[in-house]
Amino acid sequence: MTLANQLTLFRVALIPVLVLVFFLPYKWSYLASAVIFCLAAITDWLDGYIARKMNQSTPFGAFLDPVADKLMVATALVLLVGLHQSAWFTIAAAVIIGREIAVSALREWMAALGLRSSVAVSFIGKVKTTAQMAAIIVLLAFDVREYPVMETIGYILLYIAAALTLWSMVIYLRAAWPALMDNSEGNNEDGDREEGS
Repeated sequence: MTLANQLTLFRVALIPVLVLVFFLPYKWSYLASAVIFCLAAITDWLDGYIARKMNQSTPFGAFLDPVADKLMVATALVLLVGLHQSAWFTIAAAVIIGREIAVSALREWMAALGLRSSVAVSFIGKVKTTAQMAAIIVLLAFDVREYPVMETIGYILLYIAAALTLWSMVIYLRAAWPALMDNSEGNNEDGDREEGS
């Protein structure tokens, strides 16, 4: 088990900790939740850096790292949806989570065709991730009843992230479109549906 993989597993282990701390009936739970999420975001960057720098890339890490990242983000957004109970917040959260599911499926399918590099992470995707992390940290850190200005900042960052989320998904779909429309592989839709049902 490499150090990079251990950091990824640590990030997964932080998910139930985030949920438990978020629901604690104390004022400091807001800041503590943000710190836990921030720690997860740091390990997300750190495990990738270590894997590249120390040549610790493994198939297990390549599988688990994006899964851990998306689980943490989705969990945080679901918690915040329950806290804010706003249609505007829920729409933005649904866009972000839905995009992550769609792009993950697209990458997996492209990898099966040997074309994963066609849907590699773009610069827009990295900016989206930064805005998304910042939005979640701000919204977790402050009690919006006491700090309405921070709620506004968090909403703005979240909608920037949602817009970039859609933009990056369009970029990925355009890159994958020729393969999606290629019928040369044969039409196995019926067989695939039977296997996946």
